[in-house]
Amino acid sequence: MHGIEPTRRPTGPPGPGGRSLGVAVVDPIPIYRDGLAALVHRSQGLHWAGQAASHHAALQLCEQVKPDVVVLDSALDPNCHLTKLLNAGDPALIIVTLIRDVNRTQQYLAAAIAAGTHAIVPRSIDSRRLAEAIRRAHTERRYIDPGLAALTARPKRSTVPKGDLAHDSPPAPRGGMPLSRREYQVLQLVAEGLENSAIAKLLFLSVETVRTHVKSILRKLSARDRTHAVTIAFRGGILIVRADDGHVPVTADTTAIPGHR
Repeated sequence: MHGIEPTRRPTGPPGPGGRSLGVAVVDPIPIYRDGLAALVHRSQGLHWAGQAASHHAALQLCEQVKPDVVVLDSALDPNCHLTKLLNAGDPALIIVTLIRDVNRTQQYLAAAIAAGTHAIVPRSIDSRRLAEAIRRAHTERRYIDPGLAALTARPKRSTVPKGDLAHDSPPAPRGGMPLSRREYQVLQLVAEGLENSAIAKLLFLSVETVRTHVKSILRKLSARDRTHAVTIAFRGGILIVRADDGHVPVTADTTAIPGHR
């Protein structure tokens, strides 16, 4: 690859190449995060960098810890907004997206790749193959699991009636993200019912700065007030309501960040 990438500080046992990769996981299901942590701990050349269960926590984690690789559940990013924000915030970060069956479509995979993901693998992938996918994504900056390769080929003219396609496939990821990374974090917390003072403490900002971000959010979304902004964000796919298998609303997981309680 051409260009200079930010250096990372290895904290785990080195791999064959002499460098350990810090791996973080963004997934709404605790037992799945625990399983991925166990995989990372026992894989040579990888070390655990942290976990997050929401968009807000993921952005905080990457800002504070700066992992080499983030493994992201596709259910948490149905419109690929989080992928875009993570990629824009740290061009050196490698994003590995775990594809759920509902997102196993040409439309979603194309959108994920366009948003900046470096690897796409099935969420049902076995641990050995996932560890290898992480390493290859970091080395080659692109890895597509063989089982998904056919879906990333150039689309061919379909013979399936449009009605069947509309019925069987989830909607395509929606339009671009109008908000900055910080505004997105603030909006996530506004949606969770937090006031400006609480948001300021969580994001280590002044209350006045949070107030400025809220004003900018209202302007960009053409919203009358905070509640209207949240409604517009959910309707437009900027915020998502349900992310995990139990259909639980996404919430911030600040305990996912080392040292943050």
